[in-house]
Amino acid sequence: MRRTSSISLTCLVLASATLGPALTAQSAAVTPDMVQTGSDIPAKWEEPHPGYDYEKREVMIPMRDGVKLHTVVIVPKGAKGLPILLERTPYNASGFSTDRPHMRDAVWSAQRDWADDGYIIVTQDIRGKYGSEGDYVMTRPPIGPLNPTKTDDTTDAWDTIDWLVKNIPESNGRVGMIGSSYDGWTVTMALLGPHPALKVAAPESPMIDGWMGDDWFHYGAFRQVNLDYFTEQSSQRAAGSQVPRPGSDDYQDFLDAVSAGHWAEANGFKQLPWWNRLSAHPAYDAFWQLQALDKLVVQKPASIPTVWLQGLWDQEDMYGAVHTWEALKAAGHASNNHLVMGPWYHSQVNRSAETLGPLKWKGDTAADFRRTILIPFFNTYLKDRKAAESLPAALIYNATENHWDKFADWPGVDEKHLTPMYLQSEFGLALNKPQAGEDSYLSDPAKPVPYLAPPVEADGGKRWQTWLVQDQRPVATRTDVLSYQTPVLDRAVSLEGAPFADLFVKTTGTDADFVVKIIDVYPPNDAEQPEMGGYQLPISLDIFRGRYRKSFPNPEAIPAGAVEEYRFRLPTVNYVFKPGHRIMVQIQSSLFPLYDRNPQTYVDNIFFAKPEDFRSATMTVEHNPQAASSVLLPIVSGK
Repeated sequence: MRRTSSISLTCLVLASATLGPALTAQSAAVTPDMVQTGSDIPAKWEEPHPGYDYEKREVMIPMRDGVKLHTVVIVPKGAKGLPILLERTPYNASGFSTDRPHMRDAVWSAQRDWADDGYIIVTQDIRGKYGSEGDYVMTRPPIGPLNPTKTDDTTDAWDTIDWLVKNIPESNGRVGMIGSSYDGWTVTMALLGPHPALKVAAPESPMIDGWMGDDWFHYGAFRQVNLDYFTEQSSQRAAGSQVPRPGSDDYQDFLDAVSAGHWAEANGFKQLPWWNRLSAHPAYDAFWQLQALDKLVVQKPASIPTVWLQGLWDQEDMYGAVHTWEALKAAGHASNNHLVMGPWYHSQVNRSAETLGPLKWKGDTAADFRRTILIPFFNTYLKDRKAAESLPAALIYNATENHWDKFADWPGVDEKHLTPMYLQSEFGLALNKPQAGEDSYLSDPAKPVPYLAPPVEADGGKRWQTWLVQDQRPVATRTDVLSYQTPVLDRAVSLEGAPFADLFVKTTGTDADFVVKIIDVYPPNDAEQPEMGGYQLPISLDIFRGRYRKSFPNPEAIPAGAVEEYRFRLPTVNYVFKPGHRIMVQIQSSLFPLYDRNPQTYVDNIFFAKPEDFRSATMTVEHNPQAASSVLLPIVSGK
């Protein structure tokens, strides 16, 4: 036995007995401030921000039907008489800013220049998304046949602006709207019935017509890589997820699924009202026509000074801005509408833009544009600060010569002044009409032409932003791709405007797609940029679904073995083919998995084509005096 342990234990027992009553008496002295009867979480926590140079306010703005929209307002401290920059978005208004001491660091990259210039920045969740109440409807149509309610994004923008100018005492009562892609669509919707305080607008790459050439289709061919967007956007109020993949190659994944409809419904899309509506309307019927905003802004033209803006290589919304500007100009509303096309991919105007894939520019073309052109344009109407130089009718980047070109009257689409460049025998391309000739290729739906070299990452992966400037040599030698080219150019050839494809083709099938690319073929060697030696750079390309050759709303089968004409517009260009280069035209019948496969057998709805509907077909492209296939180029003489 260890005696020391016994003594210690005895001492502890005696001490406890002696101190016990004293501890009990002290514990009994409870004061009111010791007792918390409610939650330890306050009803509203307001974090102090000493040293911050701005104030962030989160408010719920009521709409005319009682629905409240979550809105983030960022105001410079000490502000007085500042304009408001408003962006309405389905992409989480709270995520547009972070908690940092300086306003320019707190806002996202596209807003820093605006913060530097002294703007109140407001971002709002549209109806039904993230913090906003109400029901979400994908690109909610204007009030009318497709929208029987009394609200749309026109009324929501009006109500929002009305609240802002009445409840932000630091503002001067003037608002400018801006936003790209879906956010560009919300700007355009606001223009259909603008609030008096809306003084200037910039729809950037706006979603204008989802069937003709923006996100969902191009001339009837479905852009199936956007199916992930459906779940990300409409499977829940917050951000949804991409569709899980069985493998790492979308080329094989979509091929195994047979059709876009089967792929979608195998992944639960029948739960999504938007998918059900879209897949039920594969043709350009009233569902699409009644929400085409380029038509609606002409019916309700606004006097708001507006910049219609997009990238020359916009891989998502190549159609909307330029077609809307052209429609307004044709209707006599050119004075307050301007077109800007920069050397950018989709929404790159809001990021850094020193390069585009292999193409290199002189400095950051997007930042320079924002600071020297866009913000001064807004300041003219929001701050009474006249810009040093007026914005021309059209400002379009010349990618070859690496500078902006200003146009008092951009031709846009002018079919009377297009120059045919005809397909020739021996795969030549020339200005003279061809002699008798034709070329054929076998289009096999089991082996579609890829838009990116497989394996193709989900949603295009890192290559998605720059796929439109990818080298076309990997597909140029495929037997199902026809490549025609000029001799080496001995002089420059300048294009300004919209090219057209004009093909005369017969097929052994009863439906077909046609992809046409206009390509700048670089010389075999490039001393300044060796990696560009022999590069085949697409400058304009698009796809056309053959069943719509006569009517977009009323498709019909192609008569097998008959020569049919397929004439369609290609994306706008402002480009110079340099001496020593060649002009190439490529023709093919698939661009997969970006676009769904055409079964090449006519079926009512390609979304749900069956395996037995997919058949190989021989496409024969004619180039003879009676059927002279060509590309019609907006060649500018004297340049």
